[in-house]
Amino acid sequence: MPFNEQLLSAKQTTMNFFKKLFVGLVLFIFIALGVSYVLTRFSYSKGVRAGVVSKLSEKGYLFKTVEGELNVGAQGQVGNMANNLWAFTVESDNTEVAAKLQEAMTVGKRVTLHYEQRYLKFSWMGDTDYFITAVEEAP
Repeated sequence: MPFNEQLLSAKQTTMNFFKKLFVGLVLFIFIALGVSYVLTRFSYSKGVRAGVVSKLSEKGYLFKTVEGELNVGAQGQVGNMANNLWAFTVESDNTEVAAKLQEAMTVGKRVTLHYEQRYLKFSWMGDTDYFITAVEEAP
């Protein structure tokens, strides 16, 4: 086999290797993104907590979230009994829940928060693992 044919064959082999490597990397990235999306949307724990909303703040530069704290301690605490604060996150697209929380905090109403805890959370999704899905006025 002449030298030029050997050189051409080596180039083709190398190009085929890098094409397969590129396709494999792109496929891996798409699969990783798909799995990450699924893990950030599904929860492994759901629950309910009741108390008085003591803090709400909007955080984030690009991706806004509402971060809050719920005082789940006993009502009418006296002395130096420590408050039992529970931190939660409301996603930016859940404006109805954020509005209900704001109203409850302003009036001082006791509320019941329905939440879900997710498998995976990225830093721009909020400060906590607990995402509020619904708000009800507590009896």
